[in-house]
Amino acid sequence: MPAASSPHAPAGLPAQVQQLYAGHHQWLLGWLSRKLGCTFHAADLAHDTFVRLLSSERAVAIDEPRAFLTTVAKRLLLNHYRREQIERAYLDTLAALPEALAPSPEERAMVLEALCAIDRLLDGLPAPVRQAFLYAQLEGMPQADIAQRLDVSQTTVKRYLVRAMTQCYFAGAAN
Repeated sequence: MPAASSPHAPAGLPAQVQQLYAGHHQWLLGWLSRKLGCTFHAADLAHDTFVRLLSSERAVAIDEPRAFLTTVAKRLLLNHYRREQIERAYLDTLAALPEALAPSPEERAMVLEALCAIDRLLDGLPAPVRQAFLYAQLEGMPQADIAQRLDVSQTTVKRYLVRAMTQCYFAGAAN
């Protein structure tokens, strides 16, 4: 029998998520607000936490709902901080450009989204592997120059590039 609808949870949610939402959304919102110092960003991440649960393909028995929600929210919080860091670096780069070369707001948004997608693709790779890939792809550096910059052999740079490309390929194939 479906669970009774809570006055605090949006209608149409699976019962388990609805119960989590009704019982813990306010707590999660408060926790995220303290972490972020911004209720608007906290509301977005709390929402994203429950969206993540809804998009999960498997039901999970949750013994400790707050610990579970905290784990999901922490991952989203880390992604939020990484995106902010990428955005700051990109905006710093744009600030150094002459005004005539500055991209339109639409182009900025597209580039920022592409940078975040690249960051997600390379997530989990060791720093030298990511760096070699970025030097090759974004700066067009030859492998010999990358090897010199990273103080490794050219063979190591080739292995790094193969590893990064493999990660990108399989991440793309999974989507």
